[in-house]
Amino acid sequence: MSQDAIVVEDLTYRYGQLTAVDRISFKVAEGEILGFLGPNGAGKSTTVKVLTGQIRPQGGRALVLGLDIATDSKRVQSEIGVCFETTNLYEQMSAEENLRLFARLFGVKPFDSSALLQRVGLAGRESDRVERYSKGMKQRLMVARALVNRPRILFLDEPTDGLDPASAEVIRGVILEERARGATVFLTTHDMMEADKLSDRVAFINQGRIAALDTPHNLKQQYGKRALRAEVASPDGSLASREIPMDSPETARAIEDLFEHERVITVHSEEATLEDIFIRITGRGLV
Repeated sequence: MSQDAIVVEDLTYRYGQLTAVDRISFKVAEGEILGFLGPNGAGKSTTVKVLTGQIRPQGGRALVLGLDIATDSKRVQSEIGVCFETTNLYEQMSAEENLRLFARLFGVKPFDSSALLQRVGLAGRESDRVERYSKGMKQRLMVARALVNRPRILFLDEPTDGLDPASAEVIRGVILEERARGATVFLTTHDMMEADKLSDRVAFINQGRIAALDTPHNLKQQYGKRALRAEVASPDGSLASREIPMDSPETARAIEDLFEHERVITVHSEEATLEDIFIRITGRGLV
């Protein structure tokens, strides 16, 4: 039975009169990917700063790997990896030099920088100065740096935001590999499609509070609607759309009528996206 890697109880943090995180509580199991989802300003980054020991909670508490982050932040930080949305690499140094520096800081010996760079798709560019890297290459290097100490928890803040498809796919692969290794992944993002692909569970945070927390499947079953959407040809040659609810006692008959009386061009199943559900629960979008 897995243990909880993160336990948050009534966590609160304010910036002056603004309550950025408002008494939130949740748990993340070892080896789980939790998508922590919400628009900019919802409280995602503040929560990560607390959990990684950058700021102290002003109310409630957070246990990370069984340690109170408010009193044992140094011990926690030796066991975690963090990849921020904003690049903070040493650009005058090479990729190898960046990784070796962090390996020394963590006391990792021996350390194979080449293997780690190959893993994130940067083989052959190890000796290049980082200032010559594209945005996607820098982001992959940031992820590699977060893995230097083989972290038990990996905190990723918008890891694929704005990246080309190839770079994004490399990072997704690494995230799933880390989960398979047994690491916990705390993924903060406003990209609901990304979270749906990767997360075991997702938490919706809105205006500093947790609005929902469950698996993507359960949220879709609870809040979404399943339907068949068909395109049919009208007599004048134009296309029209038909929608048939999939969970109605009349579904089978409606499908039969559709194919009996209409010229069906395409038909496919349709379900609510996480973004649809977020809007339904919170009454607001992600932008």
